[in-house]
Amino acid sequence: MDWLSQLFGGGKNPADAAMPYLDKIPGQTSQYLDPYFQAGKSMLPGLEKEYGSLTSDPGGFLNKIGASYQQSPGFQSALKNALTAGNHAAAAGGMAGTPEHQFTSMGTATDLANQDYNQWLQQATGMFNTGIAGQQDMAHQGQQAGTSMADMIAQMLAQKGAYAYQGQAGQNAANSGLFGNLTKGLIGGLSTFSNPIGGFASGIANMF
Repeated sequence: MDWLSQLFGGGKNPADAAMPYLDKIPGQTSQYLDPYFQAGKSMLPGLEKEYGSLTSDPGGFLNKIGASYQQSPGFQSALKNALTAGNHAAAAGGMAGTPEHQFTSMGTATDLANQDYNQWLQQATGMFNTGIAGQQDMAHQGQQAGTSMADMIAQMLAQKGAYAYQGQAGQNAANSGLFGNLTKGLIGGLSTFSNPIGGFASGIANMF
């Protein structure tokens, strides 16, 4: 490129050459981070709802879980065995059919039912905790992916800004030098009255 092209801004800003590569960074990296970000983002409404239910109405939360309770496969067998043993004991003691025998049988059935329900509830809440922990983990991974993406974009923009500033500063410095050399050449040429054409050419030559 000749000096006239450089003088009038025809030279390419070096910072511009770096921009296409910087612009590719978000697309190249987000394809790996975005799935985690989207998965974590989708977990937030559900987590917020469950946490709100736990803090505002814990009893209602337990009732909601308990509404799906079903007796364990072994409950009826355990109840039958316990009542049979109680009936035998009552018959042997001459208490069979008495109100006390009936009360004892009802207590046995209630105790077994409570035991079965509590065991089921522990399993149900354990599964719930496992599900919540999984959602929390996905949300955390989404947060990390979102933070990485935001940091990357911020750093890229800052780098692009720095490159643009440095490139423009370099162009300004180069243009300033060219105009300074041109001024010196013109002054030198015009001051050589004995040989104006030769002096002017000599001054221009001193620019390069």
